[in-house]
Amino acid sequence: MSGSGAHTFESLRLHRNYRLYFVGQFASQAGNWILGAAQVWLVLELTRSAVAVGLVSFWQFIPYSVLGLLGAGLSDRLDHRRTLIITQALFAACAAALAAIAFARHTGVDWVYALAVVRGVVLIFSSPSLQALMVQMVGREELANAISLNSGVSNAARVLGPGIAGVIIATAGVGVCFALSGVLSVAASVTLYLMRPAEFFPLQRLQGHASLLRDLREGLGYARRTPQIFLPLVLLAVISVASINFGVLLPLLASQTLHSGAEVYGLLSALLGVGAVAGALASAALNRSTWTILLVAAGGFSLGELLLAPQKGLLLAIVFLVATGVCYTLYTSSTATMVQLAAPDSMQGRVAGLYNYIFLGTAPLGALVAGALCQAGGTPLAFTVAGSAGLAATGLALFGLHRAGQLASAAGGSP
Repeated sequence: MSGSGAHTFESLRLHRNYRLYFVGQFASQAGNWILGAAQVWLVLELTRSAVAVGLVSFWQFIPYSVLGLLGAGLSDRLDHRRTLIITQALFAACAAALAAIAFARHTGVDWVYALAVVRGVVLIFSSPSLQALMVQMVGREELANAISLNSGVSNAARVLGPGIAGVIIATAGVGVCFALSGVLSVAASVTLYLMRPAEFFPLQRLQGHASLLRDLREGLGYARRTPQIFLPLVLLAVISVASINFGVLLPLLASQTLHSGAEVYGLLSALLGVGAVAGALASAALNRSTWTILLVAAGGFSLGELLLAPQKGLLLAIVFLVATGVCYTLYTSSTATMVQLAAPDSMQGRVAGLYNYIFLGTAPLGALVAGALCQAGGTPLAFTVAGSAGLAATGLALFGLHRAGQLASAAGGSP
C-alpha cells in the first residue's frame, strides 16, 4: 500500500488480535461514555450543583492520583491481556450496581461517588495494560497507526455514547444506561478472551524484579532522562489539569449556558467526538509523531476552548467543539506515540502507566478547578482559563524546544 491515506487502516488489515481489540474497545468505550453521561446527569438532577458534578470526576480519578504510579510500576509484571479481561468484568459489575441503585430510585449521591471510587481503582490496573498491549498486537512499526486508530474508536464511541445516553435518559431513565454499559463491558471482555496470544509480538520483559518500588524508580528515572518522554509529559500535565475537563464542562454548557436538556448535552458530546474521530483518522494517515504536529495540535486545541468561552448559541458552540475535537485527538495521539516509541520493551508498561497517570491522575484536580470556575463564572470563565493555560503551556514548550535546538531536528519524525 502506498501513500499516507492508504496506510490509515493498516493495523486493522494486518493483525487479527488488533481487530478484536478494536471491536472490544469500541464496545467498552461506548459503554463508558453512556455510563459517564448517565452518571453526571443523575448527579446534576439530584443536586443541581456544578461542584457536585465536578466531584463525580474527582472521586473516580482520585485513586489514580494516589496509586496510579504504583500501578505503572506493577504493569510490566502483569499479563496485559489477562489483566484487561478481569478489569472489564469488574467494570461490568460496577455498572450493574449503578443500575440497581437507579432502578431502586435511591435519591442520595453517596453510592454514586462510592462506585466512582471503585471504578477508579480498577482503572489503575486497566489503563497501562490497554496502552502496552498495543505493542504486543502490532509491533513497533505499526504502533503509531494503532494508537491513532484506537483514539479514533474511542472518539467514535464518544460520538455515539452520549447521544445514545441522551435518548435513553429522556425516554427510559438512567438505569437503562447503566445496564447497557455493563453489557458492553462484558462484550469487551469476550473479545479479549478470543485473542490468540501466540500471535503477539514478543516483548523483552525484565527478569528477576528486585522490588516494585525499584521498578518504579527505574521507570521514572528513564522518563526524566529521555527528552522524547519527559517534555511531552510535562506539557500533558499542564493541559490535562487546565484544559481536558469536558466531563464537567459539557453538561454545564448544555444545562446552564445554553439552557437545554439531556438531548443537547448528548449532541454536544457527540459533535466533540465527531471532530476527535476526524483528528484520529488524520493522525493514523500521518502514521508518525513529530514535535511540530504535537505543538500545533496542542495550540489549536487550546485556541478552540478559548473561542468556545463567549458562545451563548448552539451553532457556534458546535463549530468550535468540532474543531477542538480534531486538535484534541491529534495532540493526545501524538503525545502517546512519541513517549511509547521512545520506551524500550522492558519499559512499555511503566511508560504507558506514567502517561496514563498524568492523563488520568490529574483529573480530580482538573475536575474540582473546572467545577469551581463554573460555579464562580459559568462555562465562559472555565473555558477562558482552560484555553489560556493551554496556549501559555504550548508557547513555553515551543520556546524551550527552540532554545534547545530540538524542534527543527524533530520536524521530520519522532525526536
